[in-house]
Amino acid sequence: MRVVVDMCLPPDLVAGLMEAGHDAVHWSQVGDPRALDASIAQWARQNGCVILTHDLDFGDLLFASNEHAPSVIIVRERDTAAEHLLDPVIRVLAQFSQELNAGALIAMTNGVARVRRLPLK
Repeated sequence: MRVVVDMCLPPDLVAGLMEAGHDAVHWSQVGDPRALDASIAQWARQNGCVILTHDLDFGDLLFASNEHAPSVIIVRERDTAAEHLLDPVIRVLAQFSQELNAGALIAMTNGVARVRRLPLK
């Protein structure tokens, strides 16, 4: 799966995601670190990427846009270190690959993931 890791999460996640077979990039490698969420979402939609973020604003952005993409995974953990998040994120990517490919918003913790199909209504 193609994944863009948002600025609020560590770049170290990229290497782990790539090791797990995903095509991953950190936003700082492809865009302006000060870019608005809407710009990141547009880039992700155009490049077929799932956004991995810690930023709750992406849920509001998806609701307002009424779009089917991009899919977004929002990590709801205090500890956002790569060694803490990598395995749960990989599990969510595998478990919900079909939903993510179709368009979804996933809110996840280390033990739970909630999925909503896009567009949000």
